[in-house]
Amino acid sequence: MQQAPAKIILFGEHAVVYGQPAIAVPFTALHATVESRATPPGTGLTIIAGDVGQLLHVEHPLAGGEPSGNALIYAAQITLAKLKAPLPDLSLEIRSTIPVASGLGSGAAVSTALIRELSAALGSPLQGDALNALVYEVEKMHHGTPSGIDNTVIVSGAPVYFVRGQAPQPFQIGTPLTLVVADSGIQASTRESVGAVRELYEQHPDSFGGYFEEIGALVKEARRYIEAGNLKEIGQLMNRNHILLSVLTVSSPLLNRLTGAARDAGALGAKLSGGGRGGNVIALVMSSTADQVAEALRGAGAVRTWMTTVETLETA
Repeated sequence: MQQAPAKIILFGEHAVVYGQPAIAVPFTALHATVESRATPPGTGLTIIAGDVGQLLHVEHPLAGGEPSGNALIYAAQITLAKLKAPLPDLSLEIRSTIPVASGLGSGAAVSTALIRELSAALGSPLQGDALNALVYEVEKMHHGTPSGIDNTVIVSGAPVYFVRGQAPQPFQIGTPLTLVVADSGIQASTRESVGAVRELYEQHPDSFGGYFEEIGALVKEARRYIEAGNLKEIGQLMNRNHILLSVLTVSSPLLNRLTGAARDAGALGAKLSGGGRGGNVIALVMSSTADQVAEALRGAGAVRTWMTTVETLETA
C-alpha cells in the first residue's frame, strides 16, 4: 500500500506558471492511498476508485498510440510503458480523503500513490525524479499547462521553493506555521482558471506581466520571513498575495468573504490557495486563535476546516 499527501500553496500560485517562484508544502492531514491485490490469471489490470464511483479496466499499455482520456488509466499506462511491462493481473484500489477540485493537489496525490503502488507491485518501484516526471505527465491531462509544483511537492513530501524548470529548493522554516485550511465547498477547475488567466495575459501582457512580477517579488520576501520565523510579516504578505490574485480574477465573493472572516477572527493573514474561483482558503494563525478562526470560517460559509502545522522536514 502506498500513500501520498495533499499539498498547500502558501504563495505564488498562477504567477508560477510564468516563471515566478512559489512556495508550497505537503498537507499530511489529507492523503490518497492505493492498495494492490493480485487477481486470477487473465483478469488484467483493474482500477477501483470507489470515492468517485469508477471501475476501470486498463486494456493495453501505452505503446505510441493516443493516451487514454482517463487520468487514472493514463497513469497506469505510462507506468507500464516506462517499465516496459505487460499488463499484470492486478487490481488497484484508490481511496482519498482529499477533496476533488479544491486546490489541494488531489489529482497529483492520487497519481503519485497509484504509480508508486503499481511500480512496486511490478518489482521496480519508481521514486524521485523518475516518479515526478510521470506524475507531471498526468498533471498535463488534468490541468493543460501545469506549473509542476503539485507533483514536485507531493512526490518529495517536503516544503519547497519552486521555480518552473529548476530543481526545487528545500528551505528552513524558522518557526512552525499553524494554518487553518477552509474548504469553500465549490469545486473549480484549475485548467479553466489557468486558461482564463492566460487569456487575460495575452490580451494585456504588460499589466498582467507586472502583476506576475509583483507576486514573484512577494514570494521571495515571504521565503526570507518564513526562514526567519517572522509570523506577522508572513501574514501581511498572505493578505497582499490574495489581493493580487483577486486582480488576476481568480478569487470570488465567497473566497473574499472567507479571507475577511479569518482576519476579523484574529488570523495573521489569509488568502486563497491553488487555482482559485473555489477550492480552499488558508489562514495563518496563532495556536491560541486557531479554533476561533476555524469557527469564523465555517460561519462565513466554509463547509469544513482542517488545522495543520508546517515545519521543516527532511527532504525525500
